[in-house]
Parts: sequence; C-alpha cells; structure tokens
Amino acid sequence: MRLKLVMIVALIAGLVGSGSSIAIIMTRSASLQVLSSPDLVVTTTLVLPIASVILAAFFVYRHTARRRKTQALLTGVLAAFLSLGVFIVASILTSRNTPLQPQPTTPRNIG
Repeated sequence: MRLKLVMIVALIAGLVGSGSSIAIIMTRSASLQVLSSPDLVVTTTLVLPIASVILAAFFVYRHTARRRKTQALLTGVLAAFLSLGVFIVASILTSRNTPLQPQPTTPRNIG
C-alpha cells in the first residue's frame, strides 16, 4: 500500500473540505438566523466536505495499482474523520468561554 499517498491525500481533503466550509460559515454569518434559512451558501457548506472526501478517495483509487478499493476506502474514512475533527476543534475554538448569565430579577415581596 502507498500509505504516504493515503495519509497526505486524506489530510489535504479533510483540511480543504472542512476548512472551506468553516471559512464560509465564519465570513457569511454573524448570527445563526442566516444559517437557518436554506440557500445556496448553506447548501455548499454541507456539500464541500462530502465532495472533498469523495474526490480524495477517487484520486487514490486512480493513482494506485494494487488494493485500490481498500486504499480508497481507507482514504475516505480517514478524510471523513479528519473533517469531523476539524469541525469539532473549530467549534471549540469559536465558542464562548463563559456562558451568558440571565439578568438577575429583583425579588418581589407579595403579601
């Protein structure tokens, strides 16, 4: 097996697919209201990671001589896990450190 090819292509596919989606989300939306209304940009953020994983698996399938299916499957699975990992790291890094506290209400003495 060409393990270097599988690893490098999966790493590139994971970073490009999820990185481009994260870049679109970060630049396009300042609030979640934009992402809740489906349009072409929201659709592309969903399609880009999937397309990059498929293209990476196809690239490895076409550029290896033996055990093509195994290497393509390994590349696809590895790229999908790397994309998921990049999404998780990005969500951790862009999250708020302190949760928003509700406004304190003044106690009312009734009776």
